[in-house]
Amino acid sequence: MSKINIYQTFPRLFGNENSNKVKNGSLTENGCGKFRAYTPEILQEIKDLGITHVWYTGVIEHATQSDYSAFGIQRDNPFMVKGKAGSPYAVKDYYDVSPDLAENVNNRMKEFEELVKQTHNADLKVIIDFVPNHVAREYRSDKKPKKVSDLGENDDTTVFFSPENNFYYLNESLQPAFDYGNYTEFPAKATGNNQFSPNPNRNDWYETIKLNYGVDYSDHCRKHFLSVPDTWKKMRDILLFWAKKSVDGFRCDMAEMAPLEFWQWAIPIVKTKYPSVIFLAEVYNQSLYRSFVGAGFDYLYDKEPMYDTLRAIICGHAPARHITHCWQSVDDIQSHMLRFLENHDEQRIASGFFAGNPHKALPAMIVCATLSTSPTMIYFGQELGEQGMDEEGFSGQDGRTTIFDYWQIVSVENWRNGKLSKEQKELRRFYKKLLNISIAEKAIVEGSMYDLMWVNEQNPHFNPDKQFAFLRKKDDELLLIAVNFDDKDVSVEISIPQHAFDYLNLTSNKSVKPEYLLSGKKSSKKIILANNTNIKIELCKFGGEIIKVRV
Repeated sequence: MSKINIYQTFPRLFGNENSNKVKNGSLTENGCGKFRAYTPEILQEIKDLGITHVWYTGVIEHATQSDYSAFGIQRDNPFMVKGKAGSPYAVKDYYDVSPDLAENVNNRMKEFEELVKQTHNADLKVIIDFVPNHVAREYRSDKKPKKVSDLGENDDTTVFFSPENNFYYLNESLQPAFDYGNYTEFPAKATGNNQFSPNPNRNDWYETIKLNYGVDYSDHCRKHFLSVPDTWKKMRDILLFWAKKSVDGFRCDMAEMAPLEFWQWAIPIVKTKYPSVIFLAEVYNQSLYRSFVGAGFDYLYDKEPMYDTLRAIICGHAPARHITHCWQSVDDIQSHMLRFLENHDEQRIASGFFAGNPHKALPAMIVCATLSTSPTMIYFGQELGEQGMDEEGFSGQDGRTTIFDYWQIVSVENWRNGKLSKEQKELRRFYKKLLNISIAEKAIVEGSMYDLMWVNEQNPHFNPDKQFAFLRKKDDELLLIAVNFDDKDVSVEISIPQHAFDYLNLTSNKSVKPEYLLSGKKSSKKIILANNTNIKIELCKFGGEIIKVRV
C-alpha cells in the first residue's frame, strides 16, 4: 500500500462566503459552506499540496437547529442540539447527507455524488465519517432503503437490554441536569458516552443515544454475540450503502466504543465486496492498537503516544529524544499509525492554547511526514497557520475550530480568494514541499528507518533535548533527516554508527554528493559517509533538513 496523506476538511465551514460571524448565529445570519465549494480548481490545489485522500467531515445528516421541515425533514428539538448547526457526530439519518451542504436541498444526495466524482477526477480518494457508537436523540431516517427498519423501530422498550434491541432503555423519563425545555423522552435511552442514567449533564454527550451492539452493561458487560445482533446488521448495511457510492474510506468515530468483535465481523464483509476501501480508527487506548489492526483496520490514530509527545516537545515540556520511545512502542504496527498535529478535536497549533505560533510545529510536522511509511494528516487551515481563536458560539474560545456553529474561517477563505499574507504563503509552501517529498521519495514511502538518537545522546555537537535525527533508506537512496525544535539556528554534527552501516547495508568511507530536499540549498561539497566522521548540518530555528545521497 502506498503512503497516503489525508486532508481533513469541514464542508460546513470550508467555502462559507458569509463574513457576518455573529456569535451563536443562525444559518441565515452566518451562512454555510456547500459541496460546490470544492471546485475542480480547489481540488487540484489540494492535490498539489501533496494530498492523496480528502476526509470530508460532517457529510452524513445530523441534528441541527435549522428548520428543513419544508423539505420533509423532521425538525430537531433545539434543547437536544449542541450549537445552532449541531454536532456532525449526532447522526440523524445514516442514509442521507446534511441538507446544510446542498445548494438545492432536494438534490442533496446527487450533489454529494458529484463531489465524490469531482474528487476522483482530481485523482484524490474520498473518506467520510462512520459514527458507530451513537446517534442523535431524535434519530429518524427519512431516506433509508425500502424494507430497512429504522433504528429502534422494533425494539422492546420495556427492558433495559435485549440483544435484538438497537438502544438501551432506562424505564423512566429523561430528565437532564440542565434546562431541557419541552423535550420529552420515555423511556429514557442511555446517553452516547456510556451514561446509563436518565440525568445526563452538560459535560455528557447528552444530544446522543448509545447504540446496543449486544453488550449487556447491567450484567458485567456480558456479550450476546452467538446470534449476530440486529445493530451489527444495520451498521454493516450502512457501510455497504456508502461504499456503493464510491466512498474510498471510513474514519470510524470512537471505534473502541463498539465491540472489537463487530469490527472483526463487519470489515471483512465490506472489504470482500469493496477491497480497496480503507478503515481508519479513532482509538486512544494504546493497549488496544494491535487488536484493532488485527480486526482489519488499515490505520489508527497515533495520539498516544506520538501526538501527545510531539505537542509536549513543541511547547517545551519534553525533550526531542522522547520521540524514540514513541515509535518503538508501536514499531511492529508502525505502518498503521496515522500521524497528525491537528484535527477537529484538537486545539490549533497557532492558538494561544497550544504553541501560539504555527512555525514552532514545523519540526514535528517533518517527523510526522517522514519518520515511517505511515500516513500523515493535516486539518484544513493548518497549512495557513489558522489560530482557531474565534468565539463562535457553543464552541466558545477554546483554540479549536468549531464543529457546532455556523462560521467562516477567514484564513481558508482568504486562500480561496488569493488573499493570503506573505507569511501564510510561505507556510503553505513549506507544507506543500514537505508533503510532496513524503509521497515521492521511495526511502520514505517504502524504506527502512534507523534512529540516530542513541549514538548522539552524548554528542557535544548535538542537543538531544532540541534536535532529533534519523535515516531512511531504500535501494541506493539514503535520506538523513534532522529537525530542530530550538528557537535559534544551530549547527549540528551528527554521528552515524557502524551499526547503521550494517543494518542499512551501507558502504563506509564513501564520498557522496548531497541534495538538500527541504531547503533547496546548493552545494558542491561532498559528504563522507563513515562511522568515524560526523556530518555537519545547518538547521534553522523551528526547522529541519532532508539530505538525500546515492549510496
